[in-house]
Amino acid sequence: MQVLKDFLKVTGFLIRASANIRYPRALVAVAVVAGVVSGVSNTGLLAVINSRLSGGGSTRNAVLAFAALCLVLPLSRLVSHVLLISFTERAMLDLRLHLCRQLLVTRLRRLEELGPHRLLGALTSDVPTIASALTVLPHLCMHMAIVVCCFAYLGWLSWGLLIGVLAFLTFAIVSYQLPLTRAFRYLRRGRDDWDVLLKHFRAVTEGAKELKLHRERRREFLDGKLRATARGVEKNNVIGNAIFVAASSWGHIMFFVLIGLILFVLPSVRPVALETLTGYTLTLLYVMVPLETLINRLPDIGRASVAVAKIEQLGLDEAEADEEYLGADAPPAWERLSLAGVKHTYHLERENRSFTLGPIDLDFRPGELVFLTGGNGSGKTTLAKLLMGLYVPEEGEVLLDGRPVTDQTRDEFRQNFSAVFSDFFLFDSLLGMGGDAADARAREHLAELQLEHKVTIEGGVLSTTELSQGQRKRLALLTAYMEDRPVYLFDEWAADQDPQFKELFYYQLLPDLKARGKLVIAISHDDRYYHLADRVIKLDYGRVEYDRCQLLTAELLGAAAAIEEGEPLPSGA
Repeated sequence: MQVLKDFLKVTGFLIRASANIRYPRALVAVAVVAGVVSGVSNTGLLAVINSRLSGGGSTRNAVLAFAALCLVLPLSRLVSHVLLISFTERAMLDLRLHLCRQLLVTRLRRLEELGPHRLLGALTSDVPTIASALTVLPHLCMHMAIVVCCFAYLGWLSWGLLIGVLAFLTFAIVSYQLPLTRAFRYLRRGRDDWDVLLKHFRAVTEGAKELKLHRERRREFLDGKLRATARGVEKNNVIGNAIFVAASSWGHIMFFVLIGLILFVLPSVRPVALETLTGYTLTLLYVMVPLETLINRLPDIGRASVAVAKIEQLGLDEAEADEEYLGADAPPAWERLSLAGVKHTYHLERENRSFTLGPIDLDFRPGELVFLTGGNGSGKTTLAKLLMGLYVPEEGEVLLDGRPVTDQTRDEFRQNFSAVFSDFFLFDSLLGMGGDAADARAREHLAELQLEHKVTIEGGVLSTTELSQGQRKRLALLTAYMEDRPVYLFDEWAADQDPQFKELFYYQLLPDLKARGKLVIAISHDDRYYHLADRVIKLDYGRVEYDRCQLLTAELLGAAAAIEEGEPLPSGA
């Protein structure tokens, strides 16, 4: 059955996601047993009522049994619900953390290919959908126990009649199951449209200025793309759920048809004891409620199955235990960072072509100030991500003191780097650098960057990040500066800065980092500052056009000028 497959799919996903959490098995067992006891108690009450209606048994025993079951039923239901709800909430916590860990261990290139809208869809839509299915599990366990016990009671009354009932229910279930395939198809389409809708929502929030300035663009976006996608989500969800409701109504009718056959047709075919006839009628009427509950919850399980499929389609890497994120307090010292025949290719969707960077052969050493330049699309940022271990080269190797960086050592290798990307993200606290000493250092850097009148720091928390782009970049620079890593990379940091802060960046901050023995790599088009660098590396269409030593170039130019003027060469030239 499709429903059983979906249920097992959701359960299996949760088990895999929760593999690193040790749930108290004794409590889980108690919860399951309590649910079964609750279902048995429901059936016991039904049997006692049916026995008294048929005039069987003693009144005293019936009263005692009725009173005992009235006590056991609510207590067992309470225990089952509380424990199972606790279990599902714990599982949901683990699921959210597990997905976040998966995002952080998945290769950056894969995350960029998926896009933020798909990742947000998984966290904001799929996780709550799975949570919605999980919250009904206590009810499903209890009602399933009631159904099983009720059918066991029917078998005790008459096995022959039970076989006929099960045959009829098999037909009803098959006829109910057929339209579900189409319903799940609509739900999957609605979930796919939701990813696109999230992409449009990002366009509304991030492109608000552009939409305000262009009336026709705004009208076409709102009335065209946004409305069409939103209606697609609405249409698919409405049709899918309508099919579920129609199938549920059909199942409801089939139950009354079954009761009608037992009451009106069966007695004319063969004699049936009054107790059996009454018992079957009461039990089937009673079991309709839990069965209807199970049936009405099927859309939740179906949507959860679709959500699980969407998460699995992301192709995220499996997160290991927390120890993966724990490394040495400081990376060991090294003397040379190399790229040996590194090559990386990826597809440019907008231009419908592939871009290949490399092969690249470069060496870097501590204490160097390197400028990386080249035209737009030449591969500068891609090269930087390969150098920092954020991208994995398809060919060649990244070497640290001659030792290749592997999947096992890549996370530790990344701890050598601090970076401010052109599309940087600014956290609102100094994560991983807490303490009073860190606050004091941060305040000193705020004063250097002339941000002390805008931002204050208490307990490692920034008072605000709502600043201009240039000021936000200065805050990002402050965070990177405090990390005190062996390698610093800045991607067009000075592009949004006033001339005053450009001078500060190029003439003070970069030389200061170099003087502290840091390898500093600055992606920059500010050629007026290239003379400050030890090396200038220029990329052109994914290849190194030149790797120029600026100090040597300055000495050669000085020697050439001296020769032209007939002056003696400098010592050592």
